[in-house]
Amino acid sequence: MVSELEGQFQALIGKRLTIRLHDPEGGFRDIVGVLESTHSLRNRHGRLIEFSLDEIFIWREVIARP
Repeated sequence: MVSELEGQFQALIGKRLTIRLHDPEGGFRDIVGVLESTHSLRNRHGRLIEFSLDEIFIWREVIARP
């Protein structure tokens, strides 16, 4: 069964997102890049960053200005 968040992320594959993740040591860390799958995005340096949907605190799509 696909979770609601996973369904939303499937529709956003190929879009630029910023995602705030719970950091295991406490606090948060932010990742920004193009969503490649429901569990990974590629940042501006070309590095693939993988994450779990359970780690997500908040996210939003980054919309480029024309």
